[in-house]
Amino acid sequence: MLSSTEIEKKEQKVLYDYQKRDIDKIFGRVEEFPKNYNLLYQLPTGGGKTVIFSEIVRRYIETTKKKVIVLTHRIELCNQTSKMLTEFQVKNKIINSSVKELNDQDEYTCFVAMVETLNNRLNDDQLELHNIGMVIIDEAHYNSFRKLFRFFKNCFILGVTATPLSSNMKLPMKDNYNELIVGDTINSLIKSGFLAKPVTFTYDVGLSSLKIGMNGDYTVKSSEELYTNMLMQDKLLHAYEERSKGKKTLIFNNGINTSVYVYETFKKAGYPIRHLDNTNSKQEREDILNWFKHTKDAILTSVSILTTGFDEPTVESIILNRATKSLTLYFQMIGRGSRILPIKKEFFIIDMGNNTARFGLWNTEVDWQSIFRSPDFYYDNLVGDEEIERNFKYVMPEDIRKEFAKSEDVTFDIEEEYTKTKRFNLRSLTVLEKSIEQHAVMCVENSEDVFDARILSKLLDRDIEFRVRRYSYCISKSTKNYRDWLEEDYKRKLRTKINHLFMDN
Repeated sequence: MLSSTEIEKKEQKVLYDYQKRDIDKIFGRVEEFPKNYNLLYQLPTGGGKTVIFSEIVRRYIETTKKKVIVLTHRIELCNQTSKMLTEFQVKNKIINSSVKELNDQDEYTCFVAMVETLNNRLNDDQLELHNIGMVIIDEAHYNSFRKLFRFFKNCFILGVTATPLSSNMKLPMKDNYNELIVGDTINSLIKSGFLAKPVTFTYDVGLSSLKIGMNGDYTVKSSEELYTNMLMQDKLLHAYEERSKGKKTLIFNNGINTSVYVYETFKKAGYPIRHLDNTNSKQEREDILNWFKHTKDAILTSVSILTTGFDEPTVESIILNRATKSLTLYFQMIGRGSRILPIKKEFFIIDMGNNTARFGLWNTEVDWQSIFRSPDFYYDNLVGDEEIERNFKYVMPEDIRKEFAKSEDVTFDIEEEYTKTKRFNLRSLTVLEKSIEQHAVMCVENSEDVFDARILSKLLDRDIEFRVRRYSYCISKSTKNYRDWLEEDYKRKLRTKINHLFMDN
């Protein structure tokens, strides 16, 4: 458990070997292609991208006597970047919404700007920037930067990102960048002591009700319907209590309503929690983040707003209370917990959206060059939700297993029973009939009367859902409506079977 009070992040003063190596490699391209060249650089979150490009800015200005523009997509990143550049003795100015003219631009060698602000100024001919030789784009996977490329055709453009995969699959990064340079891997940075080691726990979640939106990811509406469900709220609380209790925790959601539900659920359970989304004022945001920083065992539930521009090393646990098809978002969310401290060598990841099954473990080796060259191939080969769910395994929770202590075996192999029906030419529904028989016996032998048995049968809902799903896969008829009908029919027949067994006794 981390002490929450006096842990402050120290600015990195020293360049490490892997950073020096990558800086030299990038400068090799600058010397070979001083203008009209777009280079993309990848390094995991926590690897020090801002440190690296701040040194690049310093060295570039010193060697070429030209100026640099650094573009970001959020004001927090502007401020962080400006601060880091100052640490590297680069005299810089932030071009924000209050800056209408740059009459003092000769006093600065570098400008840090929000992409939308600079785009508006350049389109309206309000700004004329002189002697710009390099443009650096932070979080380059965002497509909003593309609109500015035409203003800097004679510059060397350097994009930096942890995930060289465009936020819009229809606009691949290879169309805007000539080359990708890949930095150290997550595992390498962990082994070298620069990132914390992840410990991952996954909880199977049926995602068949989720819908895909225009951006290629799950819609907020369908996500909210699933994750605000009381069963999912209970599952989340259980996962927290089982794996993260006592740890400073970030919970990521897909939708404000979900985050508010999470806040209410945890608050009711007596845990210290706050909710944050993009409707909070700047002051509210500062107050909430200050509370989170200095509160022991604090929990912060949010909606995407903390995926970039947020750096709190004391975070010990990340809960993905959402599913995503965005590899970038997956890495960004988990990266918020990867900062290392002298008393923090590892952090926990709790996945409530099958994301690990979809993308692999956060520290799994990724072929970024292949993804950069062939993003379509990558998207086409992502593991689908149905395939993920086919590999689900239901294990009866210990507290429920205790309720069936008198039953020697509570497992049932649907696939094996289905194979028998094919072998002996039996009706496929024989599988469910045998399953119902076993569940009924379990309820009866662990109850005093029929009423107790019926109450006990309700504890089997998740097991029933799992068995029905396995059966539907066997008969290749896995629509949600059909499974819902099968589940209701199963439960009705189970109640009837329980009655019959007590009558026979």
